[in-house]
Amino acid sequence: MQIGIVGLGKMGGNISVRLTRHGHDVVLFDRDPEVVSKVGARAEAGKTKPATGLKDMVGKLTADRKIIWLMLPAGEVTEEAVRELGGLLGNNDILIDGGNSFYKDDIRRAAELAKKGIHYVDVGTSGGVWGLERGYCMMYGGTKDATDHIDPILRALAPGLGDVPRTPGRDKPGMDPRAELGYLHCGPAGSGHFVKMVHNGIEYGIMQAFAEGFDVMKSKNSTALPEDQRFELNMPDIAEVWRRGSVVSSWLLDLSAQALANNPDLSNYKGDVADSGEGRWTIEAAIEEAVPVPVITASLFTRFRSRTGNNYAEKMLSAMRFGFGGHIEGTNN
Repeated sequence: MQIGIVGLGKMGGNISVRLTRHGHDVVLFDRDPEVVSKVGARAEAGKTKPATGLKDMVGKLTADRKIIWLMLPAGEVTEEAVRELGGLLGNNDILIDGGNSFYKDDIRRAAELAKKGIHYVDVGTSGGVWGLERGYCMMYGGTKDATDHIDPILRALAPGLGDVPRTPGRDKPGMDPRAELGYLHCGPAGSGHFVKMVHNGIEYGIMQAFAEGFDVMKSKNSTALPEDQRFELNMPDIAEVWRRGSVVSSWLLDLSAQALANNPDLSNYKGDVADSGEGRWTIEAAIEEAVPVPVITASLFTRFRSRTGNNYAEKMLSAMRFGFGGHIEGTNN
């Protein structure tokens, strides 16, 4: 298929390259022309074209149904791109937002674009800087017509079955086989980003639990404790042994083990932990639904506190965020 990708940052560039590896043709645009050139050089030969702007991109998409994927920061940058493309795309064309937009914005955008015959698909995309090789877990919302049409693109980006053991009982009727491949049509517009939003809220809580646990272990040699109760525990070794058969083994633990092996004191991190919005939105949704989420709420508030003084736990959070997403301390993306 042919697709335009707008925004070639840490994920947008890798998404573009992965698509070319699966035979798709990609028109590339980023506000920095040098980034466009670099992504094109990494892609499969002859599978990309550069665009100088959104209008130029639309002109270079020659398929009967033009498809454009936005990989931009949530907020006004994405809003502006959606507005401009709403005036450039035509009937039955498909506009995808693969960033971390607020799901209520998706619902509004989909309704506005539908008046022009344009399909809007929101794709919650997880995989961070590792997605090029591992693939991306995707949760998406939109019309069945549009999501079925872009299925070859989503299938190319998804991880596939890989070596993850299959879940017993998934041969029952009503279970979507695409979920086993790492991508899922969640429902109408907005539902994909809603599921991804809650995913990120859960991520906050899991990361916080790991961070606090390692802080408790590291502090076990405190002079405030009786001498016979002090332990000098090896954080890299503990993270490593937990990776091997423990019930808390996970990718986040893998990344923690890697960070600790490189620097057990995590002195290369300040522990100034940002939040990119999804945690707040998850809590807002919980309030609207009257659903208690004390763990996610506490983890968000801890991130607020980390910006006025932090400890080993917050350095662990910074290390995990950098590990999976390349997030730099002091930024919200």
